[in-house]
Amino acid sequence: MSLRILKFLTPVLQPLYRKYLIRTRSYRFKNIRVRVRPGVFFPGFIFSTKIFLEYIEKMDLSGKTVLELGAGSGIISVLAALKSAEVTASEINPTAIQNIRENAEMNKVEITTIESDLFEAIPSSTFDFIIIAPPYYPKDPRNYSEMAWFCGKNFEFFERLFKQLTAFCQASTQVLMILSEDCDISGITEIGDRYGFEFSILQRKRRLGEWHFIFRIFYQPVTL
Repeated sequence: MSLRILKFLTPVLQPLYRKYLIRTRSYRFKNIRVRVRPGVFFPGFIFSTKIFLEYIEKMDLSGKTVLELGAGSGIISVLAALKSAEVTASEINPTAIQNIRENAEMNKVEITTIESDLFEAIPSSTFDFIIIAPPYYPKDPRNYSEMAWFCGKNFEFFERLFKQLTAFCQASTQVLMILSEDCDISGITEIGDRYGFEFSILQRKRRLGEWHFIFRIFYQPVTL
Protein backbone atom coordinates (compact mmCIF):
# COMPACT_ATOMS: atom_id res chain seq x y z
CA MET A 1 0.00 0.00 0.00
CA SER A 2 1.27 3.48 -0.88
CA LEU A 3 2.38 5.81 1.90
CA ARG A 4 0.17 8.47 0.32
CA ILE A 5 -2.86 6.24 0.83
CA LEU A 6 -1.69 5.31 4.32
CA LYS A 7 -1.42 8.99 5.29
CA PHE A 8 -5.01 9.55 4.15
CA LEU A 9 -6.34 6.51 6.02
CA THR A 10 -4.04 6.66 9.07
CA PRO A 11 -6.73 7.60 11.63
CA VAL A 12 -8.69 4.49 10.63
CA LEU A 13 -5.86 2.07 9.84
CA GLN A 14 -3.47 2.64 12.73
CA PRO A 15 -5.77 1.23 15.45
CA LEU A 16 -6.71 -1.68 13.17
CA TYR A 17 -3.04 -2.35 12.33
CA ARG A 18 -2.05 -2.39 16.00
CA LYS A 19 -5.00 -4.62 16.92
CA TYR A 20 -4.29 -7.01 14.02
CA LEU A 21 -0.68 -7.49 15.10
CA ILE A 22 -1.16 -8.03 18.82
CA ARG A 23 -0.96 -11.76 18.16
CA THR A 24 1.06 -13.98 15.85
CA ARG A 25 -0.12 -13.85 12.24
CA SER A 26 0.64 -15.93 9.15
CA TYR A 27 1.91 -14.82 5.76
CA ARG A 28 2.36 -16.92 2.64
CA PHE A 29 4.34 -16.58 -0.56
CA LYS A 30 3.57 -19.52 -2.86
CA ASN A 31 4.83 -22.64 -1.03
CA ILE A 32 6.47 -20.65 1.78
CA ARG A 33 4.49 -19.96 4.93
CA VAL A 34 5.82 -17.96 7.85
CA ARG A 35 4.44 -16.91 11.18
CA VAL A 36 5.04 -13.32 12.23
CA ARG A 37 5.27 -12.55 15.92
CA PRO A 38 3.98 -9.31 17.46
CA GLY A 39 6.65 -6.63 17.20
CA VAL A 40 8.16 -8.14 14.02
CA PHE A 41 7.61 -6.47 10.66
CA PHE A 42 4.57 -7.98 8.94
CA PRO A 43 5.13 -8.16 5.16
CA GLY A 44 1.48 -8.37 4.19
CA PHE A 45 0.66 -4.67 4.53
CA ILE A 46 3.03 -3.38 1.84
CA PHE A 47 3.99 -4.56 -1.64
CA SER A 48 7.79 -4.28 -1.45
CA THR A 49 8.42 -7.64 0.24
CA LYS A 50 6.36 -9.56 -2.33
CA ILE A 51 8.02 -7.70 -5.21
CA PHE A 52 11.44 -8.53 -3.76
CA LEU A 53 10.42 -12.18 -3.30
CA GLU A 54 9.22 -12.40 -6.91
CA TYR A 55 12.54 -11.01 -8.12
CA ILE A 56 14.71 -13.25 -5.92
CA GLU A 57 12.66 -16.30 -6.88
CA LYS A 58 14.04 -16.00 -10.43
CA MET A 59 17.68 -15.77 -9.34
CA ASP A 60 20.16 -18.64 -9.41
CA LEU A 61 21.33 -18.86 -5.80
CA SER A 62 22.53 -22.47 -5.73
CA GLY A 63 25.74 -22.66 -3.74
CA LYS A 64 25.83 -18.88 -3.18
CA THR A 65 26.38 -17.16 0.15
CA VAL A 66 23.58 -14.73 1.02
CA LEU A 67 23.25 -12.19 3.81
CA GLU A 68 19.82 -10.70 4.46
CA LEU A 69 20.37 -7.58 6.53
CA GLY A 70 17.38 -6.74 8.74
CA ALA A 71 15.49 -9.91 7.88
CA GLY A 72 12.29 -9.38 9.88
CA SER A 73 10.33 -12.62 9.82
CA GLY A 74 12.97 -14.16 7.56
CA ILE A 75 10.75 -14.98 4.60
CA ILE A 76 13.31 -13.75 2.04
CA SER A 77 16.00 -15.78 3.81
CA VAL A 78 13.77 -18.85 3.71
CA LEU A 79 13.27 -18.40 -0.04
CA ALA A 80 17.03 -18.06 -0.60
CA ALA A 81 17.69 -21.18 1.48
CA LEU A 82 15.07 -23.13 -0.49
CA LYS A 83 17.01 -22.11 -3.60
CA SER A 84 20.06 -23.88 -2.13
CA ALA A 85 21.91 -20.79 -0.92
CA GLU A 86 23.96 -20.67 2.27
CA VAL A 87 22.01 -18.01 4.15
CA THR A 88 22.79 -15.69 7.04
CA ALA A 89 19.94 -13.55 8.41
CA SER A 90 20.62 -10.62 10.73
CA GLU A 91 18.27 -8.55 12.87
CA ILE A 92 18.59 -5.99 15.66
CA ASN A 93 15.25 -7.16 17.10
CA PRO A 94 15.75 -10.22 19.37
CA THR A 95 12.12 -11.24 18.87
CA ALA A 96 12.70 -11.29 15.12
CA ILE A 97 15.79 -13.49 15.56
CA GLN A 98 13.70 -16.11 17.36
CA ASN A 99 10.97 -15.67 14.72
CA ILE A 100 13.45 -16.35 11.89
CA ARG A 101 14.63 -19.53 13.60
CA GLU A 102 11.03 -20.73 13.98
CA ASN A 103 10.23 -20.01 10.33
CA ALA A 104 13.40 -21.72 9.13
CA GLU A 105 12.43 -24.83 11.10
CA MET A 106 8.85 -24.69 9.83
CA ASN A 107 10.06 -24.54 6.21
CA LYS A 108 12.78 -27.16 6.82
CA VAL A 109 15.76 -24.98 5.86
CA GLU A 110 18.99 -24.02 7.58
CA ILE A 111 19.62 -20.32 8.24
CA THR A 112 22.38 -18.82 10.36
CA THR A 113 20.93 -16.04 12.51
CA ILE A 114 22.90 -13.14 14.01
CA GLU A 115 21.51 -10.52 16.33
CA SER A 116 23.19 -7.38 15.06
CA ASP A 117 22.74 -3.65 14.66
CA LEU A 118 23.51 -3.47 10.94
CA PHE A 119 26.95 -5.08 10.44
CA GLU A 120 28.27 -4.53 13.97
CA ALA A 121 28.06 -8.18 15.12
CA ILE A 122 28.55 -9.81 11.72
CA PRO A 123 31.99 -11.42 11.39
CA SER A 124 34.13 -10.20 8.51
CA SER A 125 33.15 -12.36 5.59
CA THR A 126 32.62 -12.32 1.85
CA PHE A 127 29.04 -12.77 0.67
CA ASP A 128 27.94 -13.35 -2.91
CA PHE A 129 24.71 -11.43 -2.23
CA ILE A 130 23.70 -8.90 0.40
CA ILE A 131 19.94 -8.31 0.37
CA ILE A 132 18.48 -5.23 2.04
CA ALA A 133 14.86 -4.10 2.39
CA PRO A 134 15.59 -1.04 4.55
CA PRO A 135 13.45 1.25 6.66
CA TYR A 136 13.28 4.51 4.78
CA TYR A 137 10.80 6.93 6.32
CA PRO A 138 12.53 9.89 8.07
CA LYS A 139 11.49 9.67 11.70
CA ASP A 140 13.36 8.58 14.83
CA PRO A 141 12.16 5.08 15.81
CA ARG A 142 11.08 4.60 19.41
CA ASN A 143 11.32 0.81 19.59
CA TYR A 144 12.29 -2.31 17.64
CA SER A 145 8.95 -2.42 15.84
CA GLU A 146 9.37 1.12 14.50
CA MET A 147 12.94 0.38 13.39
CA ALA A 148 11.42 -1.67 10.57
CA TRP A 149 9.80 1.50 9.19
CA PHE A 150 11.81 4.56 10.24
CA CYS A 151 15.42 5.34 9.36
CA GLY A 152 15.95 8.30 11.68
CA LYS A 153 14.98 11.93 11.22
CA ASN A 154 18.23 12.65 9.38
CA PHE A 155 18.53 9.26 7.64
CA GLU A 156 21.02 8.03 10.25
CA PHE A 157 20.30 4.41 9.27
CA PHE A 158 21.69 4.98 5.79
CA GLU A 159 24.71 6.94 7.01
CA ARG A 160 25.68 3.99 9.20
CA LEU A 161 24.68 1.40 6.60
CA PHE A 162 26.88 2.71 3.81
CA LYS A 163 29.79 3.43 6.14
CA GLN A 164 29.77 -0.18 7.38
CA LEU A 165 28.90 -1.76 4.03
CA THR A 166 32.27 -0.80 2.51
CA ALA A 167 34.04 -3.50 4.53
CA PHE A 168 31.76 -6.24 3.17
CA CYS A 169 31.84 -5.34 -0.53
CA GLN A 170 34.20 -7.35 -2.67
CA ALA A 171 34.39 -7.24 -6.46
CA SER A 172 32.08 -10.26 -6.68
CA THR A 173 29.54 -9.06 -4.11
CA GLN A 174 26.09 -8.12 -5.38
CA VAL A 175 24.20 -5.75 -3.07
CA LEU A 176 20.46 -5.62 -3.77
CA MET A 177 18.13 -3.05 -2.20
CA ILE A 178 14.45 -2.27 -2.72
CA LEU A 179 13.06 1.27 -2.33
CA SER A 180 9.67 2.84 -2.97
CA GLU A 181 8.93 6.11 -4.72
CA ASP A 182 7.34 7.20 -1.44
CA CYS A 183 10.78 7.54 0.14
CA ASP A 184 13.50 10.09 -0.58
CA ILE A 185 15.39 8.02 -3.14
CA SER A 186 17.61 10.90 -4.23
CA GLY A 187 18.55 11.65 -0.63
CA ILE A 188 19.40 8.00 0.03
CA THR A 189 21.49 7.67 -3.13
CA GLU A 190 23.32 10.89 -2.27
CA ILE A 191 24.33 9.39 1.07
CA GLY A 192 25.52 6.25 -0.72
CA ASP A 193 27.47 8.34 -3.20
CA ARG A 194 29.43 9.98 -0.41
CA TYR A 195 30.69 6.56 0.64
CA GLY A 196 31.54 5.47 -2.91
CA PHE A 197 28.36 3.59 -3.89
CA GLU A 198 26.61 3.75 -7.24
CA PHE A 199 22.99 2.66 -7.80
CA SER A 200 21.74 0.83 -10.88
CA ILE A 201 18.04 -0.01 -11.35
CA LEU A 202 17.49 -3.72 -11.98
CA GLN A 203 13.71 -3.62 -11.92
CA ARG A 204 10.88 -1.14 -11.51
CA LYS A 205 7.38 -2.35 -10.75
CA ARG A 206 4.14 -0.50 -10.07
CA ARG A 207 1.46 -1.69 -7.68
CA LEU A 208 -1.69 0.38 -7.00
CA GLY A 209 -0.05 3.51 -8.35
CA GLU A 210 3.17 3.13 -6.35
CA TRP A 211 6.51 2.47 -8.04
CA HIS A 212 9.02 0.13 -6.42
CA PHE A 213 12.65 -0.05 -7.51
CA ILE A 214 15.15 -2.85 -7.02
CA PHE A 215 18.67 -1.49 -7.14
CA ARG A 216 22.02 -3.16 -7.50
CA ILE A 217 24.56 -1.14 -5.53
CA PHE A 218 28.16 -1.05 -6.70
CA TYR A 219 31.06 0.00 -4.50
CA GLN A 220 33.58 2.31 -6.09
CA PRO A 221 36.07 3.34 -3.39
CA VAL A 222 36.40 7.10 -3.10
CA THR A 223 39.90 8.28 -4.02
CA LEU A 224 41.16 11.49 -2.50
